[in-house]
Amino acid sequence: MTDFNRDALGPPAGLVATMRLLLVEDNARLAALVSDGLEQQGFAIDRYESIDGAEHAQTIAQYDLLLVDLGLPDGDGLDLIRAMRRRGNSTPILVLTARGGLDDRVAGLDAGADDYLVKPFQIPELAARCRALLRRPGNALDSVLTAGNIVLVTAERTIRVNGQAIEATPREVALLELLLRRSGHVVAKPALENALYSMEAEVTPNALEAIVSRLRKRLAAAASNVQIKTVHGVGYALFAPPAADE
Repeated sequence: MTDFNRDALGPPAGLVATMRLLLVEDNARLAALVSDGLEQQGFAIDRYESIDGAEHAQTIAQYDLLLVDLGLPDGDGLDLIRAMRRRGNSTPILVLTARGGLDDRVAGLDAGADDYLVKPFQIPELAARCRALLRRPGNALDSVLTAGNIVLVTAERTIRVNGQAIEATPREVALLELLLRRSGHVVAKPALENALYSMEAEVTPNALEAIVSRLRKRLAAAASNVQIKTVHGVGYALFAPPAADE
């Protein structure tokens, strides 16, 4: 995939939460574990192992959150953070590092990091910290989304229809979240693909259509009263039934 035009999501931009994360970590095994774990939590992850790689990534994609190791092969992760803040880049940054001393934590936060997590850590805590940063004012990542008789709890990645939990894959949950956050508006296909897949993912031409089809079937089987409509040549939109007083 080469198209990262997130403007295609359309207004109101402040309500969009695509949850695309940039992981800057030179330990390949740890990077793979973090990526796999967070993808199961509904995030799309791009991985780079150096400051130069991270800087390049930010020229071709827009990220909702950065996860930055400090000991990188081409410099200190704090230098990356300071450079971003000097440019006025306010993207939330979570430091992931083995430097656990008080002075290290203070230095990281003073450099411009928003949170600091010491290795080793558990994926559930990392995911919770990511969600907490994305819920801060200006990021508009609500934790509970509703439309019609559907309720999605983002922290738990659970879907309920009429109070009953239904099974869904991580990407189906992520797709539903994106559509719920833009309920009543068309979300362009490229914008959905950008949110659901990392740069490294091999995406077939009909991959998104397949996910939409499976999600529709799950919701219909659970007697959901919302509709996911296809806008041919553009994308998809979720519509809830009108309220009784409308």
